[in-house]
Amino acid sequence: MSRLQVVSGKGGTGKTTVAAALALALAREGRRTLLVEVEGRQGIAQLFGTQALPYEERKIAVAPGGGEVFALAIDAERALLDYLQMFYKLGSAGRALKKLGAIDFATTVAPGLRDVLLTGKACEAVRRKDRTGRYVYDHVVMDAPPTGRITRFLNVNDEVAGLARFGPVHHQAQAVMKVLKSPETAVHLVTLLEEMPVQETADGIAELTEAGLPVGRVVVNMVRPHHLDERTLRAAAGERRADVAGALSRAGLGGAGRGERAEQLVDPLLAQAAEHAGRVELERAQRTVLEELRVPAYELPLLGAGMDVAGLYELAAALREQAGAGTA
Repeated sequence: MSRLQVVSGKGGTGKTTVAAALALALAREGRRTLLVEVEGRQGIAQLFGTQALPYEERKIAVAPGGGEVFALAIDAERALLDYLQMFYKLGSAGRALKKLGAIDFATTVAPGLRDVLLTGKACEAVRRKDRTGRYVYDHVVMDAPPTGRITRFLNVNDEVAGLARFGPVHHQAQAVMKVLKSPETAVHLVTLLEEMPVQETADGIAELTEAGLPVGRVVVNMVRPHHLDERTLRAAAGERRADVAGALSRAGLGGAGRGERAEQLVDPLLAQAAEHAGRVELERAQRTVLEELRVPAYELPLLGAGMDVAGLYELAAALREQAGAGTA
C-alpha cells in the first residue's frame, strides 16, 4: 500500500474533501496519517472546523479504532528556511534573509522553487522515522494542486536534478523523485460524472503516465442516486402526458376537480423526470469513458445535507468499504 497518497482533480470536484476523507480512512485501527495542504487555502481547517493551520503538524481528528489524523499547511517561505538550515547551516543568516524580503522574493519569482519546497517537505514526512526506526506516519495524504498542473508540480524535482548536476540540491531532488516515482506513491484523480472533469481526468492520467508518475485511482465524487427505474426513465424521456395525468388522478389528488389539478402537475413532473433521465444518460456516458481508461475507481455519494465533519466520516467509511482491507 502506498505511503504517500496524492489527491488532485479539476477545481470544483471536491478534491480537498476527498483528501480529508481518505486521510480518515487510512488513519484507522491505531494508524497515524498526516494530511498536507500545499495551496495555502486553509481548506483542511475549514472542513474540520478548526483554526487556520500553522506551519506545524497538529492533530485534528481521531479515526475509528483510535487512529489519528494530523494536518500541516506547508508554507513555501518557512520550508525554504528549513531547507537552507538543513543543507547550508545558515541559521540566523537565513532569518536575516527573510527580514530583508529575499525569501519571499525567491519563492514568488520562481514558482518551480515553490514546488520543489512543497513536494520536498511532504516527502520528508514520508521518510521520517522516530528513534526506534519506525516511520512517524503510516501514511501522508497530500491535497495537491489541480489536475491541470499536477504533473509539472510532481515532476519539478526531475528538472531540478537535471539542472543541478551535483551538490545537496541535486541529491535532495533525486531523493524526492525516488519517492514520487516509486510504489510508495499513488496519485489519485477526483472527478464528477460530467464531461469537462472526466476529460481533464483522462488528460491527467495520460500526462502522469508519460512522466512515469504512479497513477492510483479515479475517485468519482458527488454521485447522485437514481430515483427512477429503467422503464420509468424511458417513459420520462418521451411524451406520456395522458398516462401521468391518469396516474395522478388515481392516486387521489384533489377530490372534486382532481383531474384538473392533476393536469396542472403534469408539466412540471414531466420536466423534472426528463431532466433526471437526461442526467442519468450523461452519467452513463461518462462512466463508459472512465471505464475505458482502465484505472480502478471508487464512487462517493452526494451528501444532501452538505459537508461537515460527520460527512467526512461518512465518506471515509464509504472508501473503507470499497477498498476492503487495503484502502487506496
